[in-house]
Amino acid sequence: MKKIEAIVRTNKFEEIRAGLAKIGVPFFTLMEVKGYGLQKGEHITYRGSSFDSDFIPRLQIEIFTTDEKVDKIIETILTYGRTGEVGDGKIVVVDIEAIYRIRTGEKNIEAVY
Repeated sequence: MKKIEAIVRTNKFEEIRAGLAKIGVPFFTLMEVKGYGLQKGEHITYRGSSFDSDFIPRLQIEIFTTDEKVDKIIETILTYGRTGEVGDGKIVVVDIEAIYRIRTGEKNIEAVY
């Protein structure tokens, strides 16, 4: 079992979501996050006032999956999330020792699907 964590641009999320649906990813967790990296923040104008934001808004997607599906999920996120500019994000793959479904006590693959 693996957990895939992807931090992506907010404006690319709908394309990524649609791509994941096409390859049969039935669910994932989505979080709004802020970060700081090579892009060094954004210049924002709001109601005529101009200011710099130190942190850049992004979305973090977490997906629990089998080892066999990892490469296809990563390929999908890379395909639909890439703009070629600094700030496209990161993907991390983590090994999972065990997953339990709280409601039933099911473990690992039975707990995910």
